[in-house]
Amino acid sequence: MTTLIHPTAVVHAGAQLHPTVKIGAYAVIGEQVTIGPGTEIGAHVVIDGDTTIGAQNRIFPGACIGLESQDLKYDGSMSQVVIGDSNLIREYVTINRATDAGAATLLGSHNLLMAYSHVAHNCVVEDHVIIANSVALAGHVHVESGARISGLVGVHQFVHIGRLAMIGGLSRIDRDVPPFTLINGNPAQVRGLNQVGLQRAGLTADPQTYRELKQAYRLVYRSGESLRDAVEKLAHSDGNALVSHFSQFLRAALQPDRRGLTPGRRISRHSDDD
Repeated sequence: MTTLIHPTAVVHAGAQLHPTVKIGAYAVIGEQVTIGPGTEIGAHVVIDGDTTIGAQNRIFPGACIGLESQDLKYDGSMSQVVIGDSNLIREYVTINRATDAGAATLLGSHNLLMAYSHVAHNCVVEDHVIIANSVALAGHVHVESGARISGLVGVHQFVHIGRLAMIGGLSRIDRDVPPFTLINGNPAQVRGLNQVGLQRAGLTADPQTYRELKQAYRLVYRSGESLRDAVEKLAHSDGNALVSHFSQFLRAALQPDRRGLTPGRRISRHSDDD
């Protein structure tokens, strides 16, 4: 194992590293860190706390993972960071551990976190997510699979970002982002369905399925119905899996303990931008 660890790296004797892990120059690995097979740790990376990292990840120079929560309520309790497999974590990314004892900040598998992005305490980032340069996720943000967050986006704490949503650069996200939608602006607005993302995910192959999703979207954001009335109508529809997920997300977002929904852009009845 020592042949794969640079001689200038500092690795605590208690760390659990698979024999195939590679660790670069001046990296620091803490006592309670566990790293799975094939993962590569770049130069000057710091990994500390109760942090578990899966297989075949690449962590680039300067990243800091598992350091203390920046939450002012953090009292030093042992909390976790848990990372899946095959992630690319680029230069100077920061992923903080959770605030409360036994809680975890979670990063799934096959994600790309670009340089200088930040994942705060208690966040959940699912799978196949792309987070671009200098994006900041505040505490307790939940990002569903396949979402795309463009550069320099700020996401307020407790916001939920839906599956296959696409958020444009420099947007301010302070309310929940519905799945399958395009979002941008400051303040942010829903602009339409993420047709490209849906197509790349193979979800437009069935014309009827996609047509029903478009109808659900138009009911919520283009019909002139109040948001609550539109969501209530969706709840009683016999939608397909995409419509069902869209409907369930919207209903949850309207609960009192959530941030509310990102509003839609008002357009004329004759527009066809979705």
